[in-house]
Amino acid sequence: MARQTYEAWLSEERDSRVLRAIATNSVIESVARRLPMTTNEKSFPRSGDMDVDVIPKGTAYGEDVSAVSEVILVAKKLGRAVRIAEEDIDDSIIDLINDKKIAWANAYAKKLDNACLGVNAAVGTGVPFPSVYRAVTTADADTGYAANANHMFVNTASVGYDDFSELLALGEASDFYADGSMLWIMHPTFKAELRGIKDNDGNPIFTQGNMVARQADTLFGIPIRWSKGAVVTTTATTAPPAPVAGAAKGTAGNRLAILANPEMLMLGVRSGPESVVIDGRDGTSALTDETLLKVRARRAFAPAYPAAFAVLEKARPA
Repeated sequence: MARQTYEAWLSEERDSRVLRAIATNSVIESVARRLPMTTNEKSFPRSGDMDVDVIPKGTAYGEDVSAVSEVILVAKKLGRAVRIAEEDIDDSIIDLINDKKIAWANAYAKKLDNACLGVNAAVGTGVPFPSVYRAVTTADADTGYAANANHMFVNTASVGYDDFSELLALGEASDFYADGSMLWIMHPTFKAELRGIKDNDGNPIFTQGNMVARQADTLFGIPIRWSKGAVVTTTATTAPPAPVAGAAKGTAGNRLAILANPEMLMLGVRSGPESVVIDGRDGTSALTDETLLKVRARRAFAPAYPAAFAVLEKARPA
């Protein structure tokens, strides 16, 4: 088939297969608040508390003195390169380059979600962003949040009605709870447990949606988005570990269910997804007849407020 060669980074076109794959598999890319970035680092003010006064006619407005804090987003590059033999491109009846880009998109979706949702460590090697899990389990002096205030740990055979009801109550008590705007983000292993949970009247609390009609699954009437990245890990990964029997809180492999206000998921968008194809007949690649495909996206992320989330962490019972 005809060879595709480009010597510049090209952004994915709107509604391309790559973008559809990312939107389908990444909760963060599809629901987070997208913040354009024209530089590698940018600070965004958090929407702080503010009071409202009753002002008599002719009286001066009272001035708000709430502290203004900010979130600093630092863009990180998530990418990969792959070498493709010239013969495989020329002889194949499939679009091998685009298939490789789809494979990257699926891996990128899982890694981005895991980095933003489940990593238990501070930003450093292998940890590009502060995750929701890290924020909820760590004290935050700037916002007055106490460590683990919105965190639940369950180490039983299954998660029950009372567990999810308590998790929802944690979210409802937050100043950031907004009816009609909340979202569950869960690892798909919670599906089996949810299907068996009923209220006192025998009605299921979990309602399966209709993919054809674009209706989401719901729990207590709140939409659910499933993410394979909703797992506790020590570094961002495309292959989170399996749950460990008898694991303690914070152990890699524990599964997560998160109640979130998506407006508080701050996703900085610097560039991409984008790719470049370097022809195997040019440069050093010409020595091996291999075309080089590079794919990348530059993203930043931070949870705006720890109290905007409620997290249930489930370990595998011993």
